[in-house]
Amino acid sequence: MTMSLKEAPSVNVGSRLRELREERKISMRGLASKSGLSANALSMIERGKTSPSVSTLYKLADAMGVDITAFFGEPLERQPVVFMKASERPRVSFQRGMWEDLGGSHFIGRMEPFILTLENGGGSGPHSMVHTGHEFVFCLRGTLEYQVEKQTFLLEPGDSLIFAARLRHRWRNPGNTVVNALIMLADFSELERGLTAHHETQE
Repeated sequence: MTMSLKEAPSVNVGSRLRELREERKISMRGLASKSGLSANALSMIERGKTSPSVSTLYKLADAMGVDITAFFGEPLERQPVVFMKASERPRVSFQRGMWEDLGGSHFIGRMEPFILTLENGGGSGPHSMVHTGHEFVFCLRGTLEYQVEKQTFLLEPGDSLIFAARLRHRWRNPGNTVVNALIMLADFSELERGLTAHHETQE
């Protein structure tokens, strides 16, 4: 990704998926059945032949019964104070985009900040998402389109958006330049930490 830190540790989603699946003794066919994805698609992801979309990551995490932040690496004990160097924050790539963990996955409180990077045409997927708590978005670069229920917001650098995350929402990069945005998930249920709190809604 153009704006990512080159020295930041990049998680190999395919290898991590295989580790999580094998730790839980789930066959590829079994995971395919639970997630609604084809065994061929899972094989392509595990072999690094394709990058999963955000929607696919949600489905896989749900099917294995893990938080989606499990894709960032081995979970650590949550701390009341978290300091993370820019060169240390883990990142997970998906189709035409990338999430970077800003330490929320290690924090004991109900707050998880991320940096979202989207190439042109990148987005959260075809379906809207809902979860508990609140969502804060601050656009750093480019133009980010956020749809919340029936309203559409175009965020440019310096623009922000806050909404109750129980409202159906999705996001995408409608422009020709890379988008960087700070996203903060807060006050969510302890049962729905971070990105795993997102659930697709059929429309």
